[in-house]
Amino acid sequence: MVRIKPFCGIRPPKEYAAEVASRPYDVLNSEEAKKEATERSLLHIIKPEIDFTPIADEHSPEVYEKAVENFKRWRKEGWLQQDDQECYYIYAQTMDGRTQYGLTMCCHFEDYLSGAIKKHELTRVEKENDRMKHVRNQQANIEPVFFAYPDNDEINAIVAKFVKEHKPEYDFTAEDGFGHQLWVIKDKAINDRITEIFAGIPALYVADGHHRTAAAARVGAECKANNPHHTGNEEYCYFLAVTFPASQLRIIDYNRVLRDLNDLTPAQVVEKLKEHFDVEDKGTEEYRPNKLHNFSMYLEGHWWSLTAKAGTYNDQDPIGVLDVTVLSNLVLDQIFDIKDLRTSNRIDFVGGIRGLGELKRRVDSGEMKVAFALYPVSMQQLINIADSGCIMPPKTTWFEPKLRSGVVIHSFEK
Repeated sequence: MVRIKPFCGIRPPKEYAAEVASRPYDVLNSEEAKKEATERSLLHIIKPEIDFTPIADEHSPEVYEKAVENFKRWRKEGWLQQDDQECYYIYAQTMDGRTQYGLTMCCHFEDYLSGAIKKHELTRVEKENDRMKHVRNQQANIEPVFFAYPDNDEINAIVAKFVKEHKPEYDFTAEDGFGHQLWVIKDKAINDRITEIFAGIPALYVADGHHRTAAAARVGAECKANNPHHTGNEEYCYFLAVTFPASQLRIIDYNRVLRDLNDLTPAQVVEKLKEHFDVEDKGTEEYRPNKLHNFSMYLEGHWWSLTAKAGTYNDQDPIGVLDVTVLSNLVLDQIFDIKDLRTSNRIDFVGGIRGLGELKRRVDSGEMKVAFALYPVSMQQLINIADSGCIMPPKTTWFEPKLRSGVVIHSFEK
């Protein structure tokens, strides 16, 4: 069972919402963020290295200090204002004509430590430490994490009814074409019922934001250790999340590009692939995988269909069934001698939102030698893996659209 609560959100006035709300810190590099940031953009708070000339080291002390300074300034200028009562917030995102409705809430750090909030990826300590410094220094969760929950008919009905009967507080389309809407639920009876329903939901699932979740949980545990009168109800026990019904979420492909062919010729690569795959030359037209265990490869100007042969994967194993596992074991390891995706500098990863054209571009430019596109993981596969306590291979899931940062912020400042 999970513990959630409404909170007094810090958010921009309606007229500034579209400008303040930004893409997440880990989607843009510093140069891209500096170019994209307008005067009131939250990028000045979540990527404050952009306020230095030249751009500063994002891990330097002055950058962490600048983040705090900017957060205070945004509040002083009125670009961020705190609601005067605890609320839940409905946050809707629209992409390609499809809308998903999430609840913005606070989740309890102990649920993450106990496993009631389930993860499917490993985290890196250095990234946790970086996010932890931001949370600790700000005494706030500036950016939400992205959770999924098992569908609940009553929650769906509450959200649908509220959306139908109320105008959104925010309604804007970001520069990437994705729509964002926010409704504020001030009705205490509705908020109390939402809290009650979630108390009966067995688990939440981290979709995106594993490092932010881990960092928030560590700050909560740290605050608990420093408070001899800790009760478990303090505001620092809670962190910011937007939770969506699992059925509404869509995972898109997360693809791979390699810098070399491991001293093989293109013809030798194709021959080696034939041992475990049915291989078909698709010519120069883009080819996208059309089912599980079907891959596409771009090599020397041609697209290829690769279909894993029966017996090369295990559909009864939640990890063995994943196409990232099949590709890692049979291609990256056996053919290209790439053993560790986390540490190898011979491989890079490309989110499917950039399209197959990005794979072609990087190979045609000579930067990379070969690209592989994968069929996307399903939400059910993610849930099965998280429930089993297993961990997905690196760079398996890419959720789109991303949450905008700065739509709502949670503070636990005393």
